[in-house]
Amino acid sequence: MSRLPIIKTPKVYVGGAFIRSESGRTFPIYEGKKHEKILANIPQCTRKDVRNAVEAAAKAGPDWAKRTPYNRGQILYRLGEMLESRSDEMAEAIARSSGTSKGDAEKEVLASVDRLIYYAGWADKYAQVLGNTNPVAGPFFNFTVAEPMGIVGVIAGDRDPLLGLISQLAPVIVSGNVVVALASETQPYPAIVLGEMLATSDLPGGVVNLLTGFRKELVPTFASHTHLRGVSAVVGADERKELALGAADSVKRVKTRKAEEDVDWYSERTQGVYEIRDFIEFKTTWHPIGV
Repeated sequence: MSRLPIIKTPKVYVGGAFIRSESGRTFPIYEGKKHEKILANIPQCTRKDVRNAVEAAAKAGPDWAKRTPYNRGQILYRLGEMLESRSDEMAEAIARSSGTSKGDAEKEVLASVDRLIYYAGWADKYAQVLGNTNPVAGPFFNFTVAEPMGIVGVIAGDRDPLLGLISQLAPVIVSGNVVVALASETQPYPAIVLGEMLATSDLPGGVVNLLTGFRKELVPTFASHTHLRGVSAVVGADERKELALGAADSVKRVKTRKAEEDVDWYSERTQGVYEIRDFIEFKTTWHPIGV
């Protein structure tokens, strides 16, 4: 008698813990491009899950923001080390879920490691580049310094599901923000495996919260939730309009990339200090000279 394999039912990573979706619903994902074999039953998160994740992020935010830039850089560097040491596992997850070759999957994992190390290097440098000492016509010192915004939503696209997600996460958290992220709808499995790695990393629970599910259900909540201070998203035309309208009502910053333009996450144009600048705020301080 042949044996039926056990189908994995993973959980989403929220607040440093693995939880089922609030509704208990799941949806299947399949191996390869032919979809001949079920790979896993993925949690189908709801609007309530988004709200719960925002609460978890809010609890983790103050501690993460007050850590030194050097410490945040160390933690991102350590995450890069962990991802490289488990690169075979992650490459297999990418290859099985997307049907891409093992070589292309390995390339994506290594590019993701490099991106984490890249932003780890910026951790204690971006403030000097983006901040300033301003000349003023008076006996004052005038400083502009960079500060984190708070809770930022990330909506990942379907191309390069690991590299794209990390390219959006890393510049947001390196400056002291915390994240609620929605993984790729069609290829969420690499994000599930990333969550399992985050759980054993030095990154405090709640700094990165990973959700899975259908964009049509969750994008409206990302757009309208008043505690999300910004959103970084790879979205289609209708979703961009919905985000813009929701952001105008809830007063949040939105950065979108067009899903239909097929973002090339390997390009150097998708990394840089200005990716960090997109989700920080600037505070200007006046101080009398001689006081």
